[in-house]
Amino acid sequence: MNWLDTIRTRISRPKSQSEPMVSIIVAVAENGAIGYKGGLVYHISSDLTRFKSLTVGNTVLMGRKTFQSLPKGALPNRRNIVLSRNADVCLPGVEIFSSFEEALRHCAKDEHVYVIGGAEIYRQALPFANELEMTLIHDTPEQADTFFPEIDMSEWKEVAREDYPADGEDEISYSFVTLHRKS
Repeated sequence: MNWLDTIRTRISRPKSQSEPMVSIIVAVAENGAIGYKGGLVYHISSDLTRFKSLTVGNTVLMGRKTFQSLPKGALPNRRNIVLSRNADVCLPGVEIFSSFEEALRHCAKDEHVYVIGGAEIYRQALPFANELEMTLIHDTPEQADTFFPEIDMSEWKEVAREDYPADGEDEISYSFVTLHRKS
């Protein structure tokens, strides 16, 4: 049984019509692992390409640590929002808010917000999300210290899936899966 088959509920909340579209985008291993020592546990080039194609022209929302892990700072051609409890933090090229709810209040209702991590931000975003864009990695990393929060699969329906076997470029098999919150 894989990670997606065993996940259970923590929190849920229906989306209001006056809020922006919120999508969570994540690459997650079978055991729920998403990171190790501030970085990704896997680097799959087609996952990074998919990430870029989905997020360019939209808003990306992340925690401060995720922002600081980006190799070149703010992601180009996207509105960058960072959540931080530190009111004095100053990060180039981003808007900073103290809470997920505050950040959403500063987004237009037709705006598409992609939540890109980390684990605590994913946990905060789950009640607001109506879409999960997941790269399910069919492997378990040897080391991980950051995990995606549990979700209740009875609240979600799979609307798309593309399976990719391990090959020369990507040595691990994975699937791109899109889930929508059930009405």
